[in-house]
Amino acid sequence: MAKTFQSACVTGGAGFIGSHLVEELLRRGVAVTVLDDLSVGRRENVPQGARLVVGNLLQAEAAEEALAGCEALFHLAARVAIRSSFEFAVEDAQTNLAGTASLLRAAARSGSVRKVVAASSMAVYADAPQRKPVEESHPTVPLSPYGVSKLAAERLTHLMSAHAGMQSVVLRLFNTFGPRQALSPYVGVVTIFISRLLRGDQPIIFGDGEQCRDFVHVRDVANGFIAAMEAEVSGETCNIGSGQARTVNQVLASLQRVMKTEGRAKHVPAVPGELRYSVAEITKARRLLGYHPVNDFESSVSAVVDEIGLRGRSAVAE
Repeated sequence: MAKTFQSACVTGGAGFIGSHLVEELLRRGVAVTVLDDLSVGRRENVPQGARLVVGNLLQAEAAEEALAGCEALFHLAARVAIRSSFEFAVEDAQTNLAGTASLLRAAARSGSVRKVVAASSMAVYADAPQRKPVEESHPTVPLSPYGVSKLAAERLTHLMSAHAGMQSVVLRLFNTFGPRQALSPYVGVVTIFISRLLRGDQPIIFGDGEQCRDFVHVRDVANGFIAAMEAEVSGETCNIGSGQARTVNQVLASLQRVMKTEGRAKHVPAVPGELRYSVAEITKARRLLGYHPVNDFESSVSAVVDEIGLRGRSAVAE
């Protein structure tokens, strides 16, 4: 039987994935407090009805305020940028590891948090030798400092939660796409491609474009977090993806069909630290959490194109 939670704190709830999760929690009648420093997230992303506490993970007072009375903790706040993580290795470690430790300590002291659901990343895995979905038992040998920080945060989450008597589930997220994803040169190839195509700029592909990724819609990811909260499991780590492989070249071709554009991409050297094959085996999440992604890539990208186009027109108007 699913466990009932009446209140939750979502770190990073003003961001891309976090704001969708907050929406879903509110829709289910859960009272939500968002902890976000607004360095990447936007105040306007926080859905009406949620309480916003502005602060970062290392600010104990902000964490304690946000966690007060909350039964579930969803930890999504992090520095997310594989391509820049060698340059910002110290900052990644401070936020993703030290910040997680500080937050978990505050959760343990709150006396109200019963379950922690934390976001991790496909970046914790070693590269796969072929286009075969990776299970959770796949070697965890990260290729980037970002992946190292997320793997350490995973283990810290399970360890500190168990010590404090809190349940824990860690979700390894694959390539999430959908509305509200901020444009960044470091993450979100779907958003980057759409933005360049809308401007009439030549798309840029790192490497040959035959690297495989698992593109999962943000609403499916949000539902994965909800499923992890409700499932009677603890101490488990699960992949959250679509289970479907797509090359970067295929993604660009799909977007060009939807947007009715043409043109060759510019290929530049591959980036150190990025995986060649990264596709999720989601059998464990289906079995333990009841996770079932339903949003198809091809039929979902049109809404993303429309949203990014509207965002661009609004920026020009301003």
